[in-house]
Amino acid sequence: MVDTCNIWLPNPKKTEFCGQSLASSLYGPVDILLKGELGAGKTTFANGFSTGVGIAEHLPSPTFALEHRYSTANNYPFIHIDLYRLNDDQTDEFLEQCEEKEAIRCIEWSEKLSNPPKDAIHITILDNPDNEGRNLEAVFEDMPLPCAEEIEDWRKEMELPERICAHCDAVANFALELSNKLIEKGHIIRSKTLYKAGVLHDLLRFVDFSEANGPKYNKKQHLEPDIWKEVRAKYEGKGHEEACAMFLTEQGYGKLAEIIKVHGLKLPPENRRTIEQKLLYYADKRVINDKVVTLEERFKDFNKRYKDGKWGKSGKIWFDQAKELEEELGIII
Repeated sequence: MVDTCNIWLPNPKKTEFCGQSLASSLYGPVDILLKGELGAGKTTFANGFSTGVGIAEHLPSPTFALEHRYSTANNYPFIHIDLYRLNDDQTDEFLEQCEEKEAIRCIEWSEKLSNPPKDAIHITILDNPDNEGRNLEAVFEDMPLPCAEEIEDWRKEMELPERICAHCDAVANFALELSNKLIEKGHIIRSKTLYKAGVLHDLLRFVDFSEANGPKYNKKQHLEPDIWKEVRAKYEGKGHEEACAMFLTEQGYGKLAEIIKVHGLKLPPENRRTIEQKLLYYADKRVINDKVVTLEERFKDFNKRYKDGKWGKSGKIWFDQAKELEEELGIII
């Protein structure tokens, strides 16, 4: 299962902005395969992307040089490649020569490749026959995603309470709503990935349950499921965020786990560098049970439940952080 994102590009400025936004959805070194006719805006997109990864220099079209090399803000090699001048039978060999470990490669005219790199991000820019401007399609093959049936099986296996399932679904739906609004503004976002992260973010919420935190279980009411004890023992000392991330990594979904791992409230605050991490964190802080509320209402409820209604120093830090993120993303709902 792969994720996709479609964006209308009315002008070069939006194309460059769109490219820059892709940098906020990277989960490691990757190949970016650019496709589109001559003059479609591939180099404009690549310039925006290079700005997003911290390259100050303007990228010239590499059509007559085949490749240019740079270094990103995170010290990853960045290789801008153009296959236009090569014959189709030369492109695969040339690309092999440009391979470099832990590199980000932005490859124009990738449609000339007979054996394109696997686990890549495909960016296709096409003319819009019904309107001015162009249509961009992003296809993410660099991150595997679990299907709905697999997620449902995990919920059943973990005997996840219905109220937690309802909360996860509400967070996922709200995160999807937020992502759609940002996509309309030109942000590339892995919305399907974000939705699945929302559905899964509290899969192991029960590892944090205790007499003082969360629902209480006793012999006269509800017995704690054996699977909870097993999972808690397996991930002993881990909060539900990290435990869930470890579980997903074991299932083969390590990059999806990166989004979920940092959705919690911690001090010092987590570093959320990708747009999906930020949106999941924010959406979770806007939902009480299965209802979307304001940040003020959510944190008031948080303090009532865990801090006897008092705003501690940590609560103020977390609220301010969520508020700053709200302003950064331009969220008004």
